[in-house]
Amino acid sequence: MARTIQIAGAWLGAAWLALPLPAGAQALRSYVIVGDAIPDRLTTTPGDAARGRALVVERSSTCILCHNGPFPEVRFQGDLAPNLAGSGSRWSEGQLRLRLVDAAHLNAATIMPSYYRVDGLDRVGPSWRGKPILSAEQIEDIVAYLASLRD
Repeated sequence: MARTIQIAGAWLGAAWLALPLPAGAQALRSYVIVGDAIPDRLTTTPGDAARGRALVVERSSTCILCHNGPFPEVRFQGDLAPNLAGSGSRWSEGQLRLRLVDAAHLNAATIMPSYYRVDGLDRVGPSWRGKPILSAEQIEDIVAYLASLRD
């Protein structure tokens, strides 16, 4: 019986380590800002545009609370920020990445959240302190999607 519990415990521990961690549980990956962009990806693999689109239209990511765009299935979209249609024509992947990671680097008065920054922020809710809003993978997925919007 004790051996069975030990094996089950080891299996559960291995399964726990294999699970993807939430954005706040991962260490932030380093990046370098060059001008108005972060030219290098935060991940070793390119983002997935389909996952990025799903994140953009998901209300919990907050994108469509301020932005609107080519999302006919979404009934209510924001109009406080630029329309996302044509984002890939207006900005490079690196420029899009910096806007997601830390829009305040470009405009200190912006109301856009810093999705991948945790230091030097004011007015952060207790449950979000020390945690990025999005993971590096999610940032890259959204960058891939926005870069694909060329119209």
